[in-house]
Amino acid sequence: MDLLPDSSRLRSDSTSSSTSQGSRSKTVLRQRLSELMTCIEDMSSDDEAGEEVSRTLDEAFQLCGQLLPTDEFRLHMVTWNVATAEPPEDVVSLLQLNDQPSVDLYVIGLQEVNATPVRFISDLMAEDSWSHLFMDTLGPKGFVKVTSVRMQGLLLLVFAKMMHLPFIRNIQSTYTRTGIFGYWGNKGAVSVRFSFYGHMLCFLNCHLAAHMHNALQRVDEFEYILETQDFDIFDTPHVLDHKVVFWFGDLNFRIEDHGLHFVRSSINGGRLNLLWSKDQLIMMKKKEPFLQEFEEGPLNFKPTYKFDRKADSYDTSGKKRKPAWTDRILWRIKPKSEEDDDDDEKSSTSADDGQDEYPIMVTQNIYTSVMSYGVSDHKPVIGNFTLELRKYFETQLVDLTPVGEWSADQNALLTYTILEDFMSSTWDWIGLYKVGFKSASDYETFVWVRENELPEVNEVIEKSVVKDGLPLLSGEYVLGYYSTNLNSIVGLSDSFQILESKRAAMEGLVSKDINGVDK
Repeated sequence: MDLLPDSSRLRSDSTSSSTSQGSRSKTVLRQRLSELMTCIEDMSSDDEAGEEVSRTLDEAFQLCGQLLPTDEFRLHMVTWNVATAEPPEDVVSLLQLNDQPSVDLYVIGLQEVNATPVRFISDLMAEDSWSHLFMDTLGPKGFVKVTSVRMQGLLLLVFAKMMHLPFIRNIQSTYTRTGIFGYWGNKGAVSVRFSFYGHMLCFLNCHLAAHMHNALQRVDEFEYILETQDFDIFDTPHVLDHKVVFWFGDLNFRIEDHGLHFVRSSINGGRLNLLWSKDQLIMMKKKEPFLQEFEEGPLNFKPTYKFDRKADSYDTSGKKRKPAWTDRILWRIKPKSEEDDDDDEKSSTSADDGQDEYPIMVTQNIYTSVMSYGVSDHKPVIGNFTLELRKYFETQLVDLTPVGEWSADQNALLTYTILEDFMSSTWDWIGLYKVGFKSASDYETFVWVRENELPEVNEVIEKSVVKDGLPLLSGEYVLGYYSTNLNSIVGLSDSFQILESKRAAMEGLVSKDINGVDK
């Protein structure tokens, strides 16, 4: 879509392939109401006029329902080429942790994370320093790492509020190499897809070919990534099958034609709009139909590359590279025509007259850079979005309940119940998590589910938890059921207190506050 310099919020929805559908729907709604008023003015005693009024009212109310999704969620995205640097001391302003309204999902895409052979091997055995920083920052705020994927220097992290975990399902990730003829992973893409309250979302973090003259190669690489990435999900095997796709990263598009002096003077004078027409991505979108399906907010922030490190000044080295908007965040709503084709293939018989029963709308609230970070020659870019959607489901797959009092003085008891048939497995497990936990693997102890047979729906099953694995000190905990087939926590208990054990009292043990969480 064309950039809108005067617009701070952009909206798109799943009932159309463009952001104009919302305004078109409102226009149609006004027309229907105008027709209704005409019918009332002309109404006579005949039944035909009454039927016309009823029909017009039905259409108007359907449009009203289409414009009013039932739930809103905040998504905060970050893309940052960190140029092999170590993390800064804090990322609070990057994540806008103190802003309101609060965020529900964080999606963080990094490029050029230090991937020297020794460092990369060590990161495979333990979380890298960037992941540690984000987990330590977000964990005490109630966010849990849902998943992550890394390909050499490319890293993608997804965090969610704990309350959303049971409704994030079918998590899968993949990657594509495009560096050195597709054999090296210094360039390419990593992606994560999942179902969020039944809506299929995909996040694609890319690092495309560098240098001014490679604009067409960058487009070819992105097209190759879309064609080759696939998932083991029957209804969304490819990236563009998802209802919403976010494409972001160091896309490396540059500003053509204009000289260094003109570009810098335009930036310093606040005349960024003079540079938009020569931005390679904007230019390529006019030529490539598949790129036109991706939307982007206005570039009302300074180009994010290339800066002197630990400074706000553009490159002063001998190369004096021309500034460019290399770091971007775009999104795509699946066109309605494609959804209709999918319905035809599935032989769906819907009576909704072409309207989406479960629409999703994406509104961009913020699209900017964060200039205060100087560890890299790139400035990070953030995008804050509102996802308005109607949930496909609101019940978690498994109900979990701690039974009686829990302390390390005795074995504990829990019950679990499968509430809905899903691909459960005897390899599933139930973890005990301290509130503020960082990821599904950050449990205090765990038990395997029943081994001998899979449970029936609504069957109540008891499991014992050995006291040796229970914490000695008191604290607030939850139980979480982890599905190995869905790669996610599909059930959480209400929070409950574990009591201080007699041993802790005798030995005078006290908890330590680490990153805002008692340990």
